[in-house]
Amino acid sequence: MGRVTDVDGVEFGALLRRLRLEASLTIEALAEASGVSGRGIGDLERGRRATPQRGTVAALANGLNLPEAEREQLLAAARIGRNPRQSLADVRAFPRGIDDFVGREHELTQLAALAEQASLGRSQVVAVSGPPGTGKTTLALQAARELAERFPDGQLVLDLRGMDDEPRNPAELALRVLKAVGVSDRDLAKAGPQGHPELYRQALAGRRYLLVLDNARDEAQVRPLLPSSGAVMVLITSRRMLTGLEDVERLPIGELSPTDAGIFLTGVIGQDRAATDPDALAEVALRCAYLPLALRVAGNWLATRTGWTVRRLADRLALQERRLDTLAAGDIRVSAAFDLSYRQLTPNAARLFRLLALVDGPDVGVAGSAQLTGQEFFDVEDTLEELVETGLLGSDRDRYRLHDLLRLYARDRLRAEESEEVAAAARSAMHRWLLETAVVAGRWFDPDFGAPAPTWQGIVPLSTADQARQWLQAEGSNWLAAFRAAALQEDHAAVVEVAEALHWFSDQWIFWGHWPEVCATAADSAHALGDPRLEATHLNLHAWALLICEGRHRDSMDRSAAALEAALLADDIPQQAWSHSYTAWALSHLADYSAAAPHNREAARLFEAAGDLHGTLHAMCSHADTLLRAGLYEESIAEHLRTLAFLDQAGDGIEPHSAAFNRTNAQTSIGQAHTLLKNWEEAAEHLRTAVSLARARANPGLESRALIHLAEALLGGGHREQAEEVYAQCLGLGSSANPQHLATAQERLAELGHR
Repeated sequence: MGRVTDVDGVEFGALLRRLRLEASLTIEALAEASGVSGRGIGDLERGRRATPQRGTVAALANGLNLPEAEREQLLAAARIGRNPRQSLADVRAFPRGIDDFVGREHELTQLAALAEQASLGRSQVVAVSGPPGTGKTTLALQAARELAERFPDGQLVLDLRGMDDEPRNPAELALRVLKAVGVSDRDLAKAGPQGHPELYRQALAGRRYLLVLDNARDEAQVRPLLPSSGAVMVLITSRRMLTGLEDVERLPIGELSPTDAGIFLTGVIGQDRAATDPDALAEVALRCAYLPLALRVAGNWLATRTGWTVRRLADRLALQERRLDTLAAGDIRVSAAFDLSYRQLTPNAARLFRLLALVDGPDVGVAGSAQLTGQEFFDVEDTLEELVETGLLGSDRDRYRLHDLLRLYARDRLRAEESEEVAAAARSAMHRWLLETAVVAGRWFDPDFGAPAPTWQGIVPLSTADQARQWLQAEGSNWLAAFRAAALQEDHAAVVEVAEALHWFSDQWIFWGHWPEVCATAADSAHALGDPRLEATHLNLHAWALLICEGRHRDSMDRSAAALEAALLADDIPQQAWSHSYTAWALSHLADYSAAAPHNREAARLFEAAGDLHGTLHAMCSHADTLLRAGLYEESIAEHLRTLAFLDQAGDGIEPHSAAFNRTNAQTSIGQAHTLLKNWEEAAEHLRTAVSLARARANPGLESRALIHLAEALLGGGHREQAEEVYAQCLGLGSSANPQHLATAQERLAELGHR
């Protein structure tokens, strides 16, 4: 192809000058060789003269002795120069549907920045991808409207019909563009179909165009339509991610924000009607999962049914089994948009898509998906990625998520295409695996177990405690659902085993929000099994959950009292000790320190009698904290220092996570006591140590406590800016932190006027 592939997309004059210099000719020499005046050539190169007619261009090409490809390039540049506005369709001729455009500010900003790069002569190709109904075409059209002035030579939208059974052929699409930019039928016939790709590249080079390739099927359909150079911007919209395209900017989009979804609906139904019931409007947006297509349908439904209240539609959409049927208006159905993508899946991908409706939580991993289908790990990973590529599944790191409406659609396909027996077997296999893995992962933190046995064969990595923690947290919603299913099926042995295995892990994830339920369910199962030792164990665990996770101190004491009765019946000394310890803890929170003291002493005696180092450690910490709550700060510091010395002496006798947990609490309490004594520097030193310990163990519950007290110590010492930073760090921990500490941090920052 000679030098044609190196063309930078310059206009006729610049191209002529470059070709002349490459031929080592002066203007005078070219004038003599071509018969065109030297002054005329100079004016052409400088852009001072209109682009010449075909005969003059042919004479110049002869004088330059150009090969056929470069001759055609020069002729094409001349044709475009003679018809600068006979190019792509004006944006005002774009399809309807963007007058009520809402949101996508971030995406539009990105596209504007890329358009700026294109205006500098660096062609830009952007692939806008997303699930069905996310408004990819609308975004592209809005961007074309806003960016039109940057592409004065024209804009054109081409519908590639990628979801049709017979999508448009790239050659046909290229021909449409060639005709739009003014390439004559004579030149098209002369080049022949085999020459059209080169004409296409030449036609787009040297002009500032915006080309929207809407609804692309795959890479093969769009690759021939991408320019090699020039001040051109191409926006591709596709449900697929088009991962095979190279040198492409990628812009994945999803649902709208709740705020933008509300604004969109208000625009469709009118401000007055929306204002009558803003809560119902928010519910409609939520039931539409903030998906633009669903919002459009819901808005149109209300706009055409003026007798309906917004609440009436919200209540109708609340029925999951009818939601997709409700989201239909005229010839627009949300489920029909999903059908188009579903029909293009391979059989394995379609089956997995259906079975993903059985996942209880918001997302799933590869291993969990493998349990549903029975596929090998790497095979199911490939199938998941096929679903991601087609826009039917979202992914974030190693987790996969069905959009809420797509989940309902998958459930409908499951009912239509799989028997109840197949679905039940798949769900059972997944639940069984979740519970078995939760037991192995939870025991990492149990002093009596630790790492999995060498004989354990699992498909998720659990070779470290950190991997176990990450799995338990990532799959929390899913194993909790499996746990609930086991309870409903009265599989009491499984319920008790899971809850007991997770007992020590719960300290690592205190404010998850579901430990009271887990512990209460296990206590009921233990009672059903008729085993007083098990019942005492799980009543005590429930007492802990009520006390620490929900602050229900008196309810906690009721459970620890019942646990003591069961422990006495079972003659279980350690559980008797735990019952006394939890009772003392609750009484301390209720500021009944005199009543707490004998329970603390009895717990310590029983733990020592049983040789339970972990229980003894807990009793020591509980006693020291009771002193702190009672206002005996110096005595509390002394007891906590004794606890730290005990930890050092016990060494490997204390399970590492338990040791770290209690060290963190001890350092925090020492820091808190020093703060109350106004020993600001000593307080900050201990509290910084506590923050580091909690952070190293990824325990946001303990870290939030240490940060709150550290900020208070810094404020007391006159370090306001540092305190504000620490409060902000506490807020940054998110929902896994202690909600009371998060609220305190928010209040303190407001009081300090932090922005």
